[in-house]
Amino acid sequence: MTTSRPGTRSFASTLALGLALIGAASMLYYEFGLLIPRASEVSAANGLKFRIGFGGDFYPVWMTSRECLIGHHAPYSSEITQEIQIGLFGRPLDVRRSTDPADLRMFAHPAFTILLFWPMAELPFTASRVVLAIMLASMTFASVLFSIRALSCRLSRTWLVCILLLAITSYPALEGLYAVQLGILVSFLLAFSVVAMQRGRLLLAGTLMALSTIKPQVTVFAIFYFIIWSLYDWRRRGLFLIGLFSTLLVLSGASFAVWPHWTQSWTHTVLAYRHYSRPPLVTEVLTSSLGPQWASPATFILTAAAIIAAIVLAWRNRAAASSSYAFCITLSLLLAITTITILAGQAVYDHLILLPGILLLARSWRELCNAGTVPRILVPLGALVLFWPWISAFALIILRPLIAPAIFDSTPVFALPIRTAASLPFAVLALLAWLVRVNPARHQEAA
Repeated sequence: MTTSRPGTRSFASTLALGLALIGAASMLYYEFGLLIPRASEVSAANGLKFRIGFGGDFYPVWMTSRECLIGHHAPYSSEITQEIQIGLFGRPLDVRRSTDPADLRMFAHPAFTILLFWPMAELPFTASRVVLAIMLASMTFASVLFSIRALSCRLSRTWLVCILLLAITSYPALEGLYAVQLGILVSFLLAFSVVAMQRGRLLLAGTLMALSTIKPQVTVFAIFYFIIWSLYDWRRRGLFLIGLFSTLLVLSGASFAVWPHWTQSWTHTVLAYRHYSRPPLVTEVLTSSLGPQWASPATFILTAAAIIAAIVLAWRNRAAASSSYAFCITLSLLLAITTITILAGQAVYDHLILLPGILLLARSWRELCNAGTVPRILVPLGALVLFWPWISAFALIILRPLIAPAIFDSTPVFALPIRTAASLPFAVLALLAWLVRVNPARHQEAA
């Protein structure tokens, strides 16, 4: 028996690599050969043609940087918004048109984002989006490697390649790369910061987390935990706070020097954005199940409970060493809570922050399966939710010649690979919560 194990492991890893290659190819074809062309056709049928598809999410940053630094306009003005809309759609959006998207594509990042990306504004957009897309793809790979290192996972090269293939061809990653979404950069900065902490480079870690505030909603809970963690042992961890707040001070100060009232305008833009963007996932799920009348109070209660749980969790594990299991699972839980309570429902690309939690669960699945009936059921269900996009994309491509075009193009069939996109954060959160429940003492380690 012992002599067969190496061969069995080799066969399993080789099989996994083959399946990962098939799944990756299937998702690439589905995303770029089916889904994106279909979205363009639907928009054109509604009288709205995308002039810029590839890099559409980066275009507001590029245009605002160009107009503000070259044309000296205010970053949150209606004139800038109109320029962005014309560049993306060929005309300004009209909120009275039901066929126009609710997302007005306003520049909604902090003003210092413009200063950070001003070199890109010097390039033509066609060049800048390609350069940044390549950089973001590299950062996606780096985020996986940093997350694996932060969790001290030991993997063979074959399994590492499998994970990298699945990560880069996941629906959030493909959406983010095609849109050239800065959320990928934020995920990279977060993973890089944790590794820097574990190596004792706290000043660098704080600086990286300050840069991640170009999308503050993605890392707000993580930064909250890192601040509490640093204050617990100021002598050894205070450099993180120095790096964080000094970098924020420099970025904000430079922005104030150029735009003295940018914080008021940015706050107004963020509040407006919440009105026309899709609500967080917890709101969408409760609205669809309970109806609008009961969804609002239920959402408030659950969101408040999640935030309180996040605060309690961060406080309990404030003493944990940055390389400890307690630190990693606390951060993973906080990021999972972020995806369902804070991020907009359409921000699937930001779900890349779930990667540390997914890797942690993959490493601990046996522990969960041995913990009782409920987690034994949740683990295979969570695995199905995770791998469903690759499985269903492959099935769709194979069965396409056998399915009538009218049936294949129907939303229930065509959208099968992205059906679990909203379910994944809930599955990860539920499994991580069970992992804490399995052995509470293990998840409260002191430094």
